[in-house]
Amino acid sequence: MSQQDGRLRRPRIAATVAAAALFAAVGTVLALTTPWNPLPGPVPGGRTAPDPAADHSPAEIARSAAFDSALNPPAYAGLAAGLAVVLLLGLTPLGARLIRFATARVPRRPLRVLVAAAAVTTLLWLAGLPFDVWGETVLRDYGLSTQSWPAWFADELKSLGLTWVVYGLVLLLLYAAVRRFPRYWWTGAAAGGFTLVVAASFAYPVVVEPVFNRFHSLPEGRLRTDLLAMAERDGVPVEDVLVADASRRTTSLNAYVSGFGSTRRIVLYDTLLESPPERVESIVGHELGHADDGDVLWGTLVGALAVAGGVCLLYPLMTSPRLLRRAGVVPRGGSAPEAATGADESTGADATAGAAARGGGAADPRSVALVVALLAVAMQLAAPVQNLVSRRIEARADVHALDLTRDPATFVSMQHELTVRNISDLSPNPVERFLWMSHPAGPERIAMARDWARLHGVRVPPPRSGG
Repeated sequence: MSQQDGRLRRPRIAATVAAAALFAAVGTVLALTTPWNPLPGPVPGGRTAPDPAADHSPAEIARSAAFDSALNPPAYAGLAAGLAVVLLLGLTPLGARLIRFATARVPRRPLRVLVAAAAVTTLLWLAGLPFDVWGETVLRDYGLSTQSWPAWFADELKSLGLTWVVYGLVLLLLYAAVRRFPRYWWTGAAAGGFTLVVAASFAYPVVVEPVFNRFHSLPEGRLRTDLLAMAERDGVPVEDVLVADASRRTTSLNAYVSGFGSTRRIVLYDTLLESPPERVESIVGHELGHADDGDVLWGTLVGALAVAGGVCLLYPLMTSPRLLRRAGVVPRGGSAPEAATGADESTGADATAGAAARGGGAADPRSVALVVALLAVAMQLAAPVQNLVSRRIEARADVHALDLTRDPATFVSMQHELTVRNISDLSPNPVERFLWMSHPAGPERIAMARDWARLHGVRVPPPRSGG
């Protein structure tokens, strides 16, 4: 073992232990706080089995299956292509070469980091664009999208711009820490990652959401009065209920809660206002459940802990000689260097290569592609866990809505309308559930509503017998 590798051994071990401790904390919190059985107590007669045919016509079932079959190819192909491209950039010298070319005339290291982040994320966006177009075509064929192609492309460009801002800020702060504290940057970066996640969740409703939608207060009238009264009765402080202009983009129905504290808001799609008021109250009751249980704040804090653990794990990966050589950040046969601590303000590719030769390593902007690849893998691995937990939290919010309204018949009719209008998958297969589903399927939510009715001695909504 070289002297340099020996100096890195202790912080690598410390970072790995910290990552393991944080991930263990996240797992323990999820295991103890996730509502694995949102409907308490045994249900008289046993639980109801989800049955799409009980509430949906054969035509509705066939349309759902056809839509799912049409949407799956671009979804799976886009996922595979995105992972293939990001891994090719991150785990081969191609990413380092792309960054060296893109930053050849960029004089200062912070600017090289920003340009590198923009170059990598733009290439990934371009790789995914054909599949996004394919998916949008499917939505148009089934009448779910109302956007013109120029408006759709404008939204895509907005998403790319937002990606530049997020990745640029995160990577700029990360590389500043790597350069300033070459052996223990993971400590400050983990704390910074935690803080950024919390700040982003707080700011998202007022900074990001207005980029894609316009919002206005729900007009005065019976619906607004009833919704605010329901929130007051539920003990959830709500200053306003907002309406998003979703109809300019889609015909689907939705509502959501985002932010917390002074930025918490309940938002209805304007398409939802076409539904009967009692159905809107049912779906708002669900959103009040999220607010009452603090789901956004809880999810933010758990996510922030997971991000902190991921940053700690990033340290041993970014100081791995094998990984850095594979990514083309250090030459073949070289060892994993510590981050250079001196200023490097020279110009061009020679300066970048010189920084690596003098010990740039993880601080070399050419490692941006590797960092982005590691982030992509981490997010993909975390997604199924997030979906599993999210489905149980959404089920708890459904129970909250039923407890609040005590109207399972309206809940069932609302779920039927949601699945039909959104062309939701009525019978998702295990892979789809694993990869994509953050909510229970419509028939599962309807079956739980009938279980709730039997458990509380309320009239059980009869099958809709084909809607």
